[in-house]
Amino acid sequence: MKKIIHIVAIACLLTSSIEVIAQGNEKEQLVVPLSNPGKTGQLKVGLIHGSITVTGYSGKEIIIDAEMVQKRYKNSTKNGLKRVSSGTLNVSAEENNNNVKISTNSYKRSINLDIKVPQNFSLNLSAINNGNINVDNVNGDFEIKNVNGKITMTNISGSVNASTTNGKLTVDFSKIDNSTNMALSSFNEDIDITLPKASKATIKAKSDQGEIFTDFDMVLEKRKPKVENSSRSNTYRVKIEQWVYGKINGGGIEIMMKSFNGDIIVREK
Repeated sequence: MKKIIHIVAIACLLTSSIEVIAQGNEKEQLVVPLSNPGKTGQLKVGLIHGSITVTGYSGKEIIIDAEMVQKRYKNSTKNGLKRVSSGTLNVSAEENNNNVKISTNSYKRSINLDIKVPQNFSLNLSAINNGNINVDNVNGDFEIKNVNGKITMTNISGSVNASTTNGKLTVDFSKIDNSTNMALSSFNEDIDITLPKASKATIKAKSDQGEIFTDFDMVLEKRKPKVENSSRSNTYRVKIEQWVYGKINGGGIEIMMKSFNGDIIVREK
C-alpha cells in the first residue's frame, strides 16, 4: 500500500517600519501510518538547510514534527509595501510497504525535522548546511551523511556507515552488528565511538593530522609493506600504509575510521 501525506503551511510575519523579527517559527506535524506495523522498515530524509533528529520509540507510526526557521529582516518594506510572508513550510511523506521518504522545500528555507520512528527501523539521512544529524535509541542499518554539521548517534545498535566533512562524528553503540563491516569518516573533526566491552571487532584507523586513542586492551597488528606491480609500465612499487590495525577481543567485523584533521577515539562502554 502506498500512502502520501502532504502539508503546506503559510508562514506570515507581521512587520514594523524598521525591522522584522519572527514571532515564532512555523511548526507542523505529520503522522504516517505504516503498511505493516510492528515490522522493520526504512526512513529516508535529505535536507539542504536544517537539522534532522530521529528518536526510536515504542509506537508503530512515524511522527514528524517539522519547523521552518524564520529569518530576521532589517528591511521590512519594498516600494512602500510591508512584508507579510517569508515563504511556506512544505513537507510531504510517502510510505510504501514500510519504506518512508520525507521531502521538503529546504532548498528555500532552513527546516528542522524531529522524527519518531519504531525502535527497529533503518535510516538513510543526509544534511548539507545549517544543521546537525542526531539519532537516539534506534536499531537498524544506518547510512548517515552531513557536510557542515555534526553527526551524533547514541544508544544505537546495528551497522553504521557515516561521514561528515566539517563536523564531529560521535557514535555510542549499545550493540554492534557482528555480520556487517562499518565505515566512519570525518575530514576536519574527531571521530569518537563507544563500543560495548564484549564487542569483537577489528579496528582499521587512520588520521593524517591527528592521533588515535583507545582504552580497550587492543592488540595491534603489523602489516607488511604493500607491493604493486604494473605489467604495462613495467614498474615495481613498494608502499607502506599509514593505517593502524587493531583487534578487540580477538577481532571481528571491521570498523574503518578515517580523519584528516581530527583525532580518532575508541572508547570502552
